[in-house]
Amino acid sequence: MSTMRRAVILKLAAEAYEMELDVANGVLTRDEEGHWIVGHHNIAHWLAAHEGEELVLIMGSMQDEVEVPTRTCHTCGRDYTDRECPYCRASRLRLRGQP
Repeated sequence: MSTMRRAVILKLAAEAYEMELDVANGVLTRDEEGHWIVGHHNIAHWLAAHEGEELVLIMGSMQDEVEVPTRTCHTCGRDYTDRECPYCRASRLRLRGQP
C-alpha cells in the first residue's frame, strides 16, 4: 500500500476520533468463539451499542495498492492529495480566527 493512502486513511480515522466517534483500528481477526475482532474491539459488541441508530461504517484496508489521486484546487490551483486543499483550508481557518 502506498504510504500516502495509508496516511489519508489514518488521518480520516483521527478526525473521526476527534469528533468523539467510535473508531476501531487494528487487524481483523476472529476470537475463539468466532466473534470478529478489530484490534481489541469486538465488532459485535461495538455494533450492539449502536443498535437502532442510523450509522455510517467506514472500513479502509491498509493492504490495498490503490494510489491516492492527486487533485488540483479550483481556488488556488495547487495540487493536493487530501480530502480538501490544505492551503485553502488553513487560510479559511486563519480568516475565521481559528488556530
